[in-house]
Amino acid sequence: MSDGSRPSTVVFDLGGVLIDWDPRHLYRQLFDDPEEMELFLAEVTTAEWNAQQDAGRPWVEAVELLAAEYPERRELIEVFHRRWPEMLAGEIPGSVSVLAELRATDVRLVALSNWSAEMFPVARARFDFLSWFEGIVISGDVGVNKPDRRIFEHLIQQFEIERATAVFIDDSPANIEAARALGFRVIQFTDARGLRRELVRLGSLRVGRRNTLSADDSSVGH
Repeated sequence: MSDGSRPSTVVFDLGGVLIDWDPRHLYRQLFDDPEEMELFLAEVTTAEWNAQQDAGRPWVEAVELLAAEYPERRELIEVFHRRWPEMLAGEIPGSVSVLAELRATDVRLVALSNWSAEMFPVARARFDFLSWFEGIVISGDVGVNKPDRRIFEHLIQQFEIERATAVFIDDSPANIEAARALGFRVIQFTDARGLRRELVRLGSLRVGRRNTLSADDSSVGH
């Protein structure tokens, strides 16, 4: 349980909080019919299939297994791997501004993200703000995804995090509940304004800086 003190550590999820990753950014270029695209993503290159790469399965193996199951879709399956960088649209509006505010304080910044170890270097090279973190734990390196408690325990041990004074930020309700059960204070991300408001409430940011977010920074991440 939290002791009510000012947080000493803020743990960020990446995709959906700071980085706009979505396979639709790529597949909208490949499908004329949006409904056909959604069906492909829901039934072929599913979230469950992709999660296995996040947990460490090699992409070459993943593509071959799926293409063997859907041989008529091989080309569309292969581009999920080959053109993966096109799924990164950029930063979530406003969120990196909040991260920059936190960086100017004495709070520790770490990240915990479900991400393929093979693909994370693409994000590292593209987003300079990833260097602001003291450290980043990627599921593909650990071999287990959130919300499994083992990846949280790995993070806690690696960075000697005191959970009662740590805040965990994620857009996934399941991940939020897993962190809460382990004793973290939690913020479920919906948009940058809401995130900043919660960090002010917890004492991590000051009220007077809220005008650093423009009206355009209230967009919701995917």
